[in-house]
Amino acid sequence: MNPLMATRAYAQAQGTGGATAGAATGGGPDFSQLLSNVMGDMTQQTRAAETNMTQAVQGQGSMIDVVTSISSAEASLQTVIAVRDQVISAYQEIMRMPI
Repeated sequence: MNPLMATRAYAQAQGTGGATAGAATGGGPDFSQLLSNVMGDMTQQTRAAETNMTQAVQGQGSMIDVVTSISSAEASLQTVIAVRDQVISAYQEIMRMPI
């Protein structure tokens, strides 16, 4: 996830009244939809990086575009990994709660 995507997600959350208000009223996207969007964006950025690398190898692309797209794909992947780690941590915390 690049800074522009993060800014858009933040603005969207603010526009719907935040995550808790959106979930309480039924408006706004649900959590699984947000995760799906982040995964789709990460996949799209990875494919764009691969395309830029292929074009550079064929002599049709710029190294600057390759480095930029790889950096963007890497940041997106790190975001997905961080979200995954937080979800796993939350799940483990819930499982430790006494019933």
